[in-house]
Amino acid sequence: MADRHADALLIGGGAASHACAVALRERGFSGSVLLVGRELDPPYDRPPCSKEYLRGERERPATYLSLPGDVDVLTRTSVMKLDAAARVARLSTKEEVSYGCALLATGANVRRLPVDGAQLDGVHYLRALGNADAIREDAEGLGPARREAVVVGGSYLGTELAASLTLMGKRVTVLMQEDVPLERAYGRRAGEWFQARLEREGVTFVGGESLAGFAGDDEERVTEVLTSGGRSLPARMVVVAAGAVPDVMVAKAAGLEIGPMGGVRCDASLRVIGAEGLWAAGDMCEWESPLHGGPARVEHWEVAAGHGRTAAAGMCGEPVEHAEVPYFWSDVADWVTSEYVGVVGPEGWDREALRGSFESGAFSMWYLRGERLVGALSVRRGDDLDEARRLIASGERVTPQDLERP
Repeated sequence: MADRHADALLIGGGAASHACAVALRERGFSGSVLLVGRELDPPYDRPPCSKEYLRGERERPATYLSLPGDVDVLTRTSVMKLDAAARVARLSTKEEVSYGCALLATGANVRRLPVDGAQLDGVHYLRALGNADAIREDAEGLGPARREAVVVGGSYLGTELAASLTLMGKRVTVLMQEDVPLERAYGRRAGEWFQARLEREGVTFVGGESLAGFAGDDEERVTEVLTSGGRSLPARMVVVAAGAVPDVMVAKAAGLEIGPMGGVRCDASLRVIGAEGLWAAGDMCEWESPLHGGPARVEHWEVAAGHGRTAAAGMCGEPVEHAEVPYFWSDVADWVTSEYVGVVGPEGWDREALRGSFESGAFSMWYLRGERLVGALSVRRGDDLDEARRLIASGERVTPQDLERP
């Protein structure tokens, strides 16, 4: 006999579980809902970890997300074992919970780089509020005389961190494998614009090189970042933004199928293949996407929330295909906000179109594969995204010339 029963068990304390809990109640689900999260905090808004919260501009409780009052929440608690056939989960508290239906949304873990010197003080990774606390405390403790900071990675997170650390008084260098920041997501032309914008604020970029290791002083604190090209970058603190890996440990132990992209395999409605009453969502979900035209796995807060809403529909007996065009945004301090919609996938794109101009700082980039739009980036042209969503969802044939005309 299980110690307790939940009509809906939500495994994971992030955006997907939060959105699922809210959507369940909005859809009239009257059964008991239990949300289990391993972090110290209840579900919270994760993007401020690299922005306002990191800079000390937002208090911790202000990041918390509102949940229906009748949803039970267990923090500092992990699901250690899942028996999908018996519909029972064993918690880190030794308690066993039986469930009617469940959402598996365990998210992802930071990708740690196994290089020399990785254990030195001052080397940080960012995923949670606690990591942001440690980075802020370290930055403040170093004082104005030791300003050098290195961010490893030229992604959204890397550029956000570079901006925040600059505002916190650090002299920031970004080390990245790409030639320009955000190149993998936005392409070289847009990436060059973002690099120039950050350079105007004092950020330095070292592109086309990877991390070789760290060197430290007698106090076991980092002093240098070593690159694959033989450079030595001075650094009194480092934040590594090298991506994340889906957390599928519980799923693997439960015998669930893992797809080629590393996520738990789900159908188009996010129901886990081969497991009745179980759905997956967020970073660790790999689903048959009608928009992508096959398996897809997308890592972003906004996508996870959308997954949670789709899963809630299935848990209420009203399954729908997850056909929401992925959307995300990124604030680089208050210098620039970028918004993006797209289903690019691993095949990428082969043509681009520009609407507006880089010189004006108001533009949209449109990404095509063949004659189909697969993505669009907007900087101060947010209205273009409505058109982009429509074209992506319809699969309508377009040319760069069509898209360059508003």
